[in-house]
Amino acid sequence: MGHLLHEKSSLVPLIDRLNRFPVGLVDNEKLREILSLLFEEKEAHVASCFPMAETTLPELSRRTQMSPEALLPVLDAMADKGLIVDMPFEGTTYYLLLPGLIGFFELTFMKRRVDLPMAKLARLMEEYLGEQRQATELFGSKTSLTRSLAYEEHVPVTSEITTYERAREIIKEAGYGAVQLCYCRHKKEHVGEKCKKGAPVDGWCISLGAGARFLTRRGFAVEKSVDELLAVLDQARALRLTHITDNIRQKPSFICNCCSCCCEIMHGVQAGFHTGVGKTGFTAVIDSKLCEYCGECFKACNVNAIGAPKGVRFATREERYAAVREEVCLGCGACVSACKKGALTLVPADNRETPPLKKKDLQLQILKEKGRLPAPASAKTTAR
Repeated sequence: MGHLLHEKSSLVPLIDRLNRFPVGLVDNEKLREILSLLFEEKEAHVASCFPMAETTLPELSRRTQMSPEALLPVLDAMADKGLIVDMPFEGTTYYLLLPGLIGFFELTFMKRRVDLPMAKLARLMEEYLGEQRQATELFGSKTSLTRSLAYEEHVPVTSEITTYERAREIIKEAGYGAVQLCYCRHKKEHVGEKCKKGAPVDGWCISLGAGARFLTRRGFAVEKSVDELLAVLDQARALRLTHITDNIRQKPSFICNCCSCCCEIMHGVQAGFHTGVGKTGFTAVIDSKLCEYCGECFKACNVNAIGAPKGVRFATREERYAAVREEVCLGCGACVSACKKGALTLVPADNRETPPLKKKDLQLQILKEKGRLPAPASAKTTAR
């Protein structure tokens, strides 16, 4: 594993490179300790030399000034750790550096590893991700990195939803899928906590397409059929988990099934980043005449969007009813079946954003919003 004896300066080029991603990593002592555990010193150097796009062994050899023979085993080890992705295609292997989030932070806990101090890493990551500056980096841009998906069975019959809004259709169109350990619940396991909704650690997070092929080949995930993946969705809905995917319309790479107690993404919304996750085209509403204020929907909602109505005082306990905060509600529908009185429904919401088409479009949009797009070559001037 990595060594805490890294010179701090040796991590600076790596951190600088990671901060060229749309979601970067705020530099502090906790981050440096995490990176020093995850990266060998040579791996940190190699990672710092990666371009933004896919690259090949000869190109990386030139950039790192390492021979291909010396570099290849380093790249292989990094792919096994989930620090980079390797993609064989027509006789050539292409390599891509993963960001910290969503990236190698998550993949570190998608294997049951014995080569790392997992409990220590879990604690460090919990503390680091809970810091305001890093939370703002992850959730604070206008365009969110992820979005929620509605339970199709709760969508009003008078409403239409597109293929990219349907979890089942996303799985059917992916062409390949797998399941792996839930990063969030596995991390919680190492700090002595379990999911309060009873969701298991293993086999409930779904990866799709080319990313799933990489994860399967490198031992992070297990291939599953379409029917098996659809069954995972059904099981997640039985526990009233929220489906989260890439905030793109074409070829999302994952569907996570998120709970209120373990999921970092849900925690961001709970912490006040109400637009930190893209919402569906719907919002939940409660019929106050049917509501008995039993509290079941409070427990079902994964972002704490349901509670007592603001500014309303009740003369008696029997008069009480719950209300949905539309600005917080993701419109996922996880709460609807919790109400035995039928007081909860989904209705179309106003002013919902259309997701970017592809992952590249999403990344460019976030970089633009953060003012991190590199200047075009034509705009650069040469110092005189």
